[in-house]
Amino acid sequence: MRISEMAKLKVLVVEDDRSLADVLRYNLETAGCQVFTAYDGQDGLAQAQSKLPDVVILDIMLPVVDGLDVCRRLRSDPLTRKVHIIMLTAKAEESDVLIGFNLQADDYVTKPFSVKVLLEKIKAFGRRQARESAGDDDIAICRGIVVDRVRRRVTAEGIQIDLTRSEFNLLDTLIRQPGRVFLRSELIDSALGEDTMVMERTIDVHIRALRKKLGQYADLIETVRGVGYRFRDGSPAEEPV
Repeated sequence: MRISEMAKLKVLVVEDDRSLADVLRYNLETAGCQVFTAYDGQDGLAQAQSKLPDVVILDIMLPVVDGLDVCRRLRSDPLTRKVHIIMLTAKAEESDVLIGFNLQADDYVTKPFSVKVLLEKIKAFGRRQARESAGDDDIAICRGIVVDRVRRRVTAEGIQIDLTRSEFNLLDTLIRQPGRVFLRSELIDSALGEDTMVMERTIDVHIRALRKKLGQYADLIETVRGVGYRFRDGSPAEEPV
């Protein structure tokens, strides 16, 4: 299997059998995926909502919250409703398969199973996602923030945030390349327009206003002193100005 076909995919494994979870993690990481693991349904939901994975490998027989309920909640949450869900279970009865598909699971694998076959399913999804992404970049999602270019709308965990045109353009620019440091001049061009004649510090005013509207998410926009700004990708935040 070529690593490039699965590289950059974020996969959440929700499986209470720790030895099986370890096997899946090893094989997925070897294939180039970024892998997260949870050993009960409640933690699986929490990680799905915070990590926003591309694929969830979901066992049905889970402690705390069972896999079917996890699937139901993932599909009802705007942030996770498009995640690719593969149900993983020892149950092979037709009724269980039908329940999983009725809850809009994308695939169903029964134990015992071939890890190679499971990886092929994920690889196929990765290729399909790459094709779709190449033709559609209207929506950006990162760390609970959703930016919709078509509707010119920003939401945080489903709650709409009203932004001005400049604030929207600024956030849209930052969120689409998390971790990249943008110069103030670059942000002026993208948020205000290339022909706008303003001082570079003007962008700081827009950043402060944007942070205020983002509320508890304000620290996702980091200051890189003497350079500009970036949307946080997991590295330690610098002190905002």
